[in-house]
Amino acid sequence: MRVMGIDPGLTRCGLGVVDVDASRRASLVYVGVARTDKDLATHFRLRTIADAIDSVIERYEPEVAAIERVFAQDNLQSVTTTMQVMGAAMTCVGRAGLPMAVHTPSEVKSAVSGNGNADKAQVQAMVARILGLAKAPKPADAADALAIAITHAWRGTGLLGAPEDSSVAVSISGRLTARGSMTPAQKAWAEAQAAQRRTGAVDPRRRRG
Repeated sequence: MRVMGIDPGLTRCGLGVVDVDASRRASLVYVGVARTDKDLATHFRLRTIADAIDSVIERYEPEVAAIERVFAQDNLQSVTTTMQVMGAAMTCVGRAGLPMAVHTPSEVKSAVSGNGNADKAQVQAMVARILGLAKAPKPADAADALAIAITHAWRGTGLLGAPEDSSVAVSISGRLTARGSMTPAQKAWAEAQAAQRRTGAVDPRRRRG
């Protein structure tokens, strides 16, 4: 399954695409950052980010998109602008007819590092390790976007069979998918995940000891 991760931010919006097979092995397809000029009006900055997201979707054709959920901060202005970027990203995903999931920062940290309180350096290091990269992509927003994509692939199937304890929120427009049915890759992924849960299979890279 090909998953696109989006780390919303007005100055830098992280964008990442990964391929994940039925055994949960992940590989890098694309990573980048949509940057905007702080001297521009907000609506022009949002347009720049939306154009970048549209371009990545068109070029790499992900089957599902995952976005990090905005969480409360002391800086209300930061929350507001991040929410605006999240809305723009959701519009792009909806316009492309893709299923979409939203994950909290703690879900992302827990999924890739096993620790919901992990710091950014730990998450970036694990992203590099999971994808077999010599070093984590820079800036942090880029690595975060990949972490979000990996999280969705590991914690939610995108359509069916999400773990019962998962708080993944999947939003799909219209029928099962906007395309009318699951793609072969989506169906194979869902079936493989269901089989893993029945057998208790665990990604060997995540075993302790």
